[in-house]
Amino acid sequence: MLIGPDAPMAFESKFRGSHMSHAYDFYKPNLASEYPVVDGKLSQTCYLMALDTCYKYFCSKYEKLEGKQFSMSDADYFVFHSPYNKLVQKSFARLVYNDFMRNASSIDVAAKEKLGPFSTLSGDESYQSRDLEKVSQQVAKPLYDAKVQPTTLVPKQVGNMYTASLYAAFVSLIHNKHSELAGKRVVLFSYGSGLSSTMFSLKLSEGQNSFSLSNIATVMNVAEKLKSRHEFPPEKFVEVMQLMEHRYGAKDFVTSKDSSLLAPGTYYLTEVDSMYRRFYAIKAGDNTACQNGSIANGH
Repeated sequence: MLIGPDAPMAFESKFRGSHMSHAYDFYKPNLASEYPVVDGKLSQTCYLMALDTCYKYFCSKYEKLEGKQFSMSDADYFVFHSPYNKLVQKSFARLVYNDFMRNASSIDVAAKEKLGPFSTLSGDESYQSRDLEKVSQQVAKPLYDAKVQPTTLVPKQVGNMYTASLYAAFVSLIHNKHSELAGKRVVLFSYGSGLSSTMFSLKLSEGQNSFSLSNIATVMNVAEKLKSRHEFPPEKFVEVMQLMEHRYGAKDFVTSKDSSLLAPGTYYLTEVDSMYRRFYAIKAGDNTACQNGSIANGH
């Protein structure tokens, strides 16, 4: 991510809302293992609670600075940290429910009638209500299709990328809508278990030359990169995972050095010696040259 003046993506930092809390929802107590301990039900609730709190602060700052109520109609797109897409659907529906409870202008009469029976739920009850979850997603679907669906391509195709998932969703939006994004506002929700979360917004412009949205979309080349993936049977995946588990935290081993599936210019591990020193090689190719401090071929 390059940061500089006259960017096509400008942070509206004055509207940012953040929330942190101490929660054992998804954490890593055993450093001898690369895998975390997960409390799935608590993790989803923590995510939605953090979303609610960040949205409340975000709306409050917007209303204080702009002198008018914020509603979902004031943003063109919403981008979420995306562990799995069902949670993204639930999250957007949760924002619609928040707007209903705030009596925001984006909620029409029909939506108010459907959500009315849930207006007396406490916060804890609302997180546990399957009926509310179902109805709010039904109410939110038209807005979801317009404001969220274009952001879901890469997270759905690749799966949970943890930290990268929010920006993979943003990449999806640029890929799908780059020609329509100038002048649009995008609200993003970032989340990390344990937990820390922030909601912030960007205003987009077309930009210029190499830093235009259209050129960024071209350089990212999302469709071709998704097509270029290699398909493996589950048995091969299990074999690779078992080898990775065996070598996690290990020393004094040499890898196979098979780089046949790697893109040119990729660094890969060749050895970890008896003192835990790591050694790497680079896959040969034409696109690794660096000229005058900038990497060639837009990568």
